[in-house]
Amino acid sequence: MKVGLYARVSTHDQQTLALQREAMEAYVQQRAWEIAVLVEEIGSGGREHWQRETLMRAARRRAIATSSGPTYGPHIGYNFDAKDLLLGAQLSWPITPQIALYPTFDYYFQSGGSLWALNVDVKYSPPTRYRAWYVGGGLNYLHASVGGASGSDTNLNLLTGLEGRRGRTRPYVEGKFILGNGSAFQLVGGVSWR
Repeated sequence: MKVGLYARVSTHDQQTLALQREAMEAYVQQRAWEIAVLVEEIGSGGREHWQRETLMRAARRRAIATSSGPTYGPHIGYNFDAKDLLLGAQLSWPITPQIALYPTFDYYFQSGGSLWALNVDVKYSPPTRYRAWYVGGGLNYLHASVGGASGSDTNLNLLTGLEGRRGRTRPYVEGKFILGNGSAFQLVGGVSWR
């Protein structure tokens, strides 16, 4: 993740500017982030902070990370055990920079009946250099209808994937194990938007 740093002191004789920068750089290094913009400013709190605008411009053009909101979008995939194509949608709602609530809906194209699943998972993005890889797990509610009869089942999901982390459009690919009655594996690919 690319970040911007801003350090400020009120007068030239203060030694804390270097200490602020060192502390922020250590914090960024611990998380394997990348510094895209570093702004150091000297001036009193009552004056205009024109150098701070450099940081704000970087945030507006998304050169640095800003607090991200939810992402959503469609996906298409294949369930290898049911041998069915699927079409679905997902929402990823960040709880922290590394953890997100991840509900999804999947509709399976099955001849002679209908099959759909509602998943409520949690995604974790480990602190890797690009944060593209994620793992997660949660619950799967599966509902099937065939010839007037229907039934449902609750299962456990284990998932892993790779997701683009730049810009508003984020492609991803994901593998999911559905563990329970009739365990299955499916692979999906899709796009999320912010």
